[in-house]
Amino acid sequence: MSLIDSLQERARSLKGHVVLAEGEDRRTVEAAAELKQRELCRFTLVGARARIEELASSCGLSLSAREVVDPADSEWTSGYARELYQRRKAKGLSLEQAHELLRDPLYFAAFMVGEGRGDGGVAGAVNTTGKVIRAGLQALGTAPGTRVVSSTFLMVLPDGRVFTYADCGILPDPDASQLASIAASSAKTHEALTGTQARIALLSFSTKGSASHPRVEKVLAALKILRREHPDLLVDGELQGDAAIVPEVAMRKAPDSPVAGSANVLIFPDLDSGNIAYKLTQRLAGAQAFGPLVQGLRRPFMDLSRGCSASDIVNVACIALLLGQGSS
Repeated sequence: MSLIDSLQERARSLKGHVVLAEGEDRRTVEAAAELKQRELCRFTLVGARARIEELASSCGLSLSAREVVDPADSEWTSGYARELYQRRKAKGLSLEQAHELLRDPLYFAAFMVGEGRGDGGVAGAVNTTGKVIRAGLQALGTAPGTRVVSSTFLMVLPDGRVFTYADCGILPDPDASQLASIAASSAKTHEALTGTQARIALLSFSTKGSASHPRVEKVLAALKILRREHPDLLVDGELQGDAAIVPEVAMRKAPDSPVAGSANVLIFPDLDSGNIAYKLTQRLAGAQAFGPLVQGLRRPFMDLSRGCSASDIVNVACIALLLGQGSS
């Protein structure tokens, strides 16, 4: 069974409920049809009711009243707007502005997830990553003990090996503390999705003192924070990419490392390197790339690429449900 087949089967067993924030997008409705036909999970499509029903009809999807919520006529909209106003009024948000935001299906869906009306949410087929993250932060807030919201890509190679890359989509230049938080969140994400222990490599252009530079010092500072705050994690750094994943190279460059040569969670020092690496792995190695998977929010609210397919939305919906297990 492939990893994605396994993820879907595990999601099916949860009998969870996903909130699809972009119900007025055809791909999202097609994904809902697949989720329903394959009994992967329950769902709610958020958006203008008439448009959603029109798309559903063209996709052969029969919707119940509970499977569509329109912020324009929902009894929950005013309550969500008042809650947002209370949270953001110190930042200058007026009640009128809060009501306007809650008429946006993206914000409405995020509040549904925050209230527990869904186990996770999915957006990003239409909205930018920045807007998805803002809605998630304002409606959900960060998870306890998490400093920053970040993202991972689950990379599945043609030979079946699975790696987690982070951060590849959100933080341009994390400091040491943020880098440590990204690593801790990524380990949790990797273990939840793969069922295997996270072996974390903090990547650099240097391995174990082969170079001296402030960028190397940042990685070493992140390692120190991780070992102090998460002594249970299997982590090492600074490691070059080959030392992290190739046993023969690890034996020469970092023979005493607990993870060198066998790392499966790769933490990049900045967004440049992370984003470039995942795209090269995808295009040159033929890897499947699932993400960006948003992590660090109180409950899962996933981002998609705007070039995504309906199948991508189905897969990320299943991932959101798996990451939602045990969230408060």
